[in-house]
Amino acid sequence: MTEMRTERDSMGTVEVPADAYYGAQTQRAVENFPISGWQLPGTMISAMGLVKYACGVANRDLGKLTGTGKQPLNNDQVTALLDAALEVADGKLLGQFPVDVFQTGSGTSSNMNINEVISNRATELAGGDRMSEQKLVHPNDHVNMGQSTNDTFPTAIHVAVANTIETSLLPALQRLHKALSEKAEQWDRVIKIGRTHLMDATPLRLGQEFGGFARQIELSIQRAQAARDAVLELPVGGTAVGSGINTHPEFGSRVAAVLAEKTGIPFVDAVNHFEANAQRDALVQSHGDLKTVAQTLFNLANNIRWLGSGPRCGFYEVALPSRQPGSSIMPGKVNPVMCESMMQLTARVMGNDTCITVSGAAGGNFQLNIMMPVMAHTALESIHLLASGVEAFIDFCIDGMEANEQACEASVEQSLSMCTSLNPLIGYEMAAKLAKEAFASGQTIRELCLEKGILPEETLSEALDPWRMTEPHE
Repeated sequence: MTEMRTERDSMGTVEVPADAYYGAQTQRAVENFPISGWQLPGTMISAMGLVKYACGVANRDLGKLTGTGKQPLNNDQVTALLDAALEVADGKLLGQFPVDVFQTGSGTSSNMNINEVISNRATELAGGDRMSEQKLVHPNDHVNMGQSTNDTFPTAIHVAVANTIETSLLPALQRLHKALSEKAEQWDRVIKIGRTHLMDATPLRLGQEFGGFARQIELSIQRAQAARDAVLELPVGGTAVGSGINTHPEFGSRVAAVLAEKTGIPFVDAVNHFEANAQRDALVQSHGDLKTVAQTLFNLANNIRWLGSGPRCGFYEVALPSRQPGSSIMPGKVNPVMCESMMQLTARVMGNDTCITVSGAAGGNFQLNIMMPVMAHTALESIHLLASGVEAFIDFCIDGMEANEQACEASVEQSLSMCTSLNPLIGYEMAAKLAKEAFASGQTIRELCLEKGILPEETLSEALDPWRMTEPHE
């Protein structure tokens, strides 16, 4: 049987597991919200710890923690508070945050969970007894000094989103861009047939096709940077409704400066704290850019899946790495599993955008959005899926792809769209007639033109040169 201890809050006493660093308000939330079993992501918990650290630094430097207020702290207790907050930021106490995502819409339960954990751990670090009702570092009076859930929880969302984009998604996309660019250069001499509407079109080079893919990812990098930059303004300092009640006028700017220094991301104090507290428009904008990145990655994976189709009855212009058996009934079948994985996870991200959009639009009434925990969970899930999905796609698909030059080149001569280059010489109507006749007879455009003597052989050879068709010329 789990040993329990008694904790007290403004509503009375609650029994809490004896070894837990959290307290009464966290336990009430655990009991109130037995909903999904999903907790806030570790990246969000770390960001909340970092925000509490920055708030502690600001209050220390402003002389608030050691001042004349309720139970002033000594220097050792201040240090303990900051060290405990950094332990949370470093992920050392992740097991102490059991509150369900679908909780109070402001995130108050999770904010108090953080406050209680830091309070008890700081009390312990300062040489006190965390089991005692008298905490050397109080969760509200000290850890939460000058703050409200309403400004610190959305601040932590912004910090978590920007930092996770910066440290995981952007490096993954940059690596993907490099891998595709290398394939584009490697395959620049491989001529293949183009396709529009899934129908034969004029030739291009496989390297040009992959160069187009690389450019898509280059633009995705720019969009991910925009997603990061959308959340640089921080609400902290607005406290309950944006007015900054119970905090120092410099508090928000000081906290933003500490967070910028710790992360290397240029966070700034919000221009208008009433907007920053009440609305999550910046998060909606940020996720909108992530959704665009997701649809690009879906498109890339789907194109590569088609290019690798076969191996005998599809295009098979690119050989994809064999990762696992593809069928429980068809021996030897191998499927494009990494493409399918990417398409599924990006579909999830695109669906997540609806959750973020609805939460931003419907949740922000008057001075507070009340759907923030699910927005935090959803946005961070999207970033995690994109980053880890891209890394796996590079490792297990892109890096191991090989061009099937024989298949690429074989389809070029058979294409009826070869007649496009004859337009300047014989006119569109005549070229269209030749295409239809070649299709009916099973001949290539070159064979039919030679048979009918449409053009001198030297002129025809130049006009039907596939390489020449892959670049503009006079």
